[in-house]
Amino acid sequence: MPTPTKGPRLGGGPAHERLMLANLAAALFEHKRITTTVTKAKRLKPYAERLVTFAKRGDLASRRRVLGLISNKGVVHELFTDIAQAVENRDGGYTRITKIGNRKGDNAPMAVIELVLDPVSAKQAVVAEATQAAAKAAPAAEEAPEAEIVETEAAEAPEAEAATDEAPAAEEAADEADESAKDAK
Repeated sequence: MPTPTKGPRLGGGPAHERLMLANLAAALFEHKRITTTVTKAKRLKPYAERLVTFAKRGDLASRRRVLGLISNKGVVHELFTDIAQAVENRDGGYTRITKIGNRKGDNAPMAVIELVLDPVSAKQAVVAEATQAAAKAAPAAEEAPEAEIVETEAAEAPEAEAATDEAPAAEEAADEADESAKDAK
């Protein structure tokens, strides 16, 4: 959650800012993109993304929380049905801000804030496909450990023979060391 701003808020008090953000969010959800000042767009982004997160949950409590902030039932319905379904596989980043230059009248910096409703990137789709393939291969992997056990026992057998071959050699080396120590005395 971003830290609250100090001092005057978007042209008024905190209640006015809450209403302004709610109206901007309602317009964003209704039209999918709006043009506003850069400052308002930056303040709207976390607010709108939080509402989309509530919509992705889809339960009654989330719907009532969003209805407490946005009073237009039609916009809330569209948010919970269309927008939430479009961003279902996205883990965040539901909005995009694009700066478009300054306004003609007062030279205020302007931006377009829009919902990102595109499907998730191709790379993430490939990863999702790979996880599904791995899940399908899991039952086949459960049968494989029996075969692996037989193979590992066969692989361990030559190692055991090599260890027994090394043991007499180590004993012979110790005997030779004892004999050389006796000769030195």
